[in-house]
Amino acid sequence: MDMIKVQIISTEIIKPSPSTSPHLKTFNLSLFDQLAPPVYVPILLFYSPTDDLKNHRKRWSDHLKKSLSKTLAHFYPFAGQIRKDDAFTIDCNDRGATYVEAQIEADMSDVVLNEPEINVLQRLLPCDPLEKFADPSSRVILAVQVNYFACGGVAIGVCISHVIADASAAASFIKSWAKTASGVNDIDVNGVIYDCTSLFPPQDSTELQQLMENKIKMGQANCVMKRFLFDGSKIAALRNKISMEQKECFYRPTRVEAVSALIWGASMAMEKTGNIPMHVAVFPVNLRKIMNAVLPELCIGNIYQATMATSMMEKNVKHSSLAGKIHESIKRMKEEYVRKRGEYLNMMIRKSNTDEQKNGLEAVVSFAFSSWCRFPFYETDFGWGKPIWVGTALRMNKLVILLDTSDGQGIEAWIGLTEEEMKKLEQDPEILAYASFRPSKG
Repeated sequence: MDMIKVQIISTEIIKPSPSTSPHLKTFNLSLFDQLAPPVYVPILLFYSPTDDLKNHRKRWSDHLKKSLSKTLAHFYPFAGQIRKDDAFTIDCNDRGATYVEAQIEADMSDVVLNEPEINVLQRLLPCDPLEKFADPSSRVILAVQVNYFACGGVAIGVCISHVIADASAAASFIKSWAKTASGVNDIDVNGVIYDCTSLFPPQDSTELQQLMENKIKMGQANCVMKRFLFDGSKIAALRNKISMEQKECFYRPTRVEAVSALIWGASMAMEKTGNIPMHVAVFPVNLRKIMNAVLPELCIGNIYQATMATSMMEKNVKHSSLAGKIHESIKRMKEEYVRKRGEYLNMMIRKSNTDEQKNGLEAVVSFAFSSWCRFPFYETDFGWGKPIWVGTALRMNKLVILLDTSDGQGIEAWIGLTEEEMKKLEQDPEILAYASFRPSKG
């Protein structure tokens, strides 16, 4: 059901309170911020109906706005804008965040929670996650949409520009906002603002950014995004199966490694034998814990580095082999390696306009996996209880976003493929064995 009536009630700008001090008016973007995808990070949190929410909407509305304003005082770059004359810098000018309220003429359970469809979810967001801006300074960094359903349920949609926040930073911001709204006084915001440019200084990365944008555009017009649900018991069985396949050493993969290996293997099986010599699985790794001696756990920005697992095109690739490759690629991410990777990226930027580099990117099939598991989205309580479901609505080809199920044991995988590829994935025997989903029409 993708035809729902969404009536915009109000749109306004929420500014930080208190205002940002003059000496904090500049936030410098790092190399990793520059190389972040030119998209918004979209997050949707759904809350069950309560009498208090239904009967005192005006009071809760004012409370959400005031608490957002207070939270922006700590996350003040989210209320700024990219400078016109310096794309490496955020002008923390308190321009503010967009705040939208909408009435949904339907019950939440009927249109969203039973079988969520990306077209429905995107209408609950304040902006298009893939919206393009000729002038980057005109892009709003943070936008919120509070959706009131006919049943009394509420869904809060948050879009944060990827140029200044990865999923971890987005989770920290939303958690802080919720704590402020629920009246918690001792909110930890230590290290939220941290200048990473000393570790990863910005570079002129125009050519590499263009290559990335071209990769995003490939197949986008025909891209469909669908949720595949892996419950905890199925994942446990998959992990055991992968463990039993290994002969040289016993290794039990994590939930994320097991599900990623399954999806990666299914995507490889879709390709015609011999067409593509190499398949690459890309995994962003959160650096905050790896470099915890220098990077605060709550700092905003893109504090991740992509690691890559590679596999040559072969018949009957075992999931244990793919899971092992994924595990080893993530394990490589140590502090010394990250610093060397920073030097490697600088070299990549210098080479990005060469034919050799462009041809190299085209000679592989890459599949990006972004795990949001273990981020505290299900702990987000604004004062009326924790969310009953957390989702996203980013439609990108060859992208997998992994989120926890509400019990913390299963995984919901949002997978982006072309229509033809999606139908093939739905027929894969291994996917059918471990996942549940709504089949494509036609």
